[in-house]
Amino acid sequence: MGERTGQLHVVEIASLLRELTAGLIASDDLDEAMEVLVATTAQAVPGESWCGITLIRAGAPTTQAASSPLTARVDDIQYKIGDGPALTAIRTREMVVVGDLAGEARWPQWREAAADDGISGVLSMPLDIDDHVIGALNLYTSESNAFSPDVQLAAMLVAEHAGLLLAAVLDRGRLAGLAADLSEALASGDTVNRAIGIVMAQRGCRAEEALQVLRQASMNLHVPLHDVADRLVNAIGSRSA
Repeated sequence: MGERTGQLHVVEIASLLRELTAGLIASDDLDEAMEVLVATTAQAVPGESWCGITLIRAGAPTTQAASSPLTARVDDIQYKIGDGPALTAIRTREMVVVGDLAGEARWPQWREAAADDGISGVLSMPLDIDDHVIGALNLYTSESNAFSPDVQLAAMLVAEHAGLLLAAVLDRGRLAGLAADLSEALASGDTVNRAIGIVMAQRGCRAEEALQVLRQASMNLHVPLHDVADRLVNAIGSRSA
């Protein structure tokens, strides 16, 4: 989009969302999609800007994508001290906007580190991918007061739009992984094949869904998939005897 001076027009916001949609639809996995997201979103802010994504994984925040090493570095400081704009956005589920960090009283340790890296403003927007994957989309700028109402609106639209698209990418990845697991399971032995067939008949579902049922049982019982298949096949055999 090139260099701008503070305002985004409707046409520019629409163009940003179209570019984001095209990039995420073409992505094969979640990590690739998030790299597209940060690269595209950084364009929404006039002047020199950076973008990163914080996700909560295994109960802890982590930077999943960053448009520059600077972004990952300042985000990591938040995680170490346990506070900062990204973590505040995730906790409150509200957008955090600070046009000029020099006049901000929150996060003193983080603010000092961010200022040392040339950051003057920050915008963090909650990012919900699905019920299990949440986080924040973070924008940093070297210029003060760069987050005009238009930029804030663009960030809100991007985060909401991206959440839906990333969820679709994640679902595609899960389905692809499940299909690969199914191929491996079907090639691994007759007992697993029979167990999949039993679940399909019982539930009226597809093979991929039947395998997922067996895998979930394996996890819940803390036993290998083959043992779960053996137990199911034996149980059905006993009833038929």
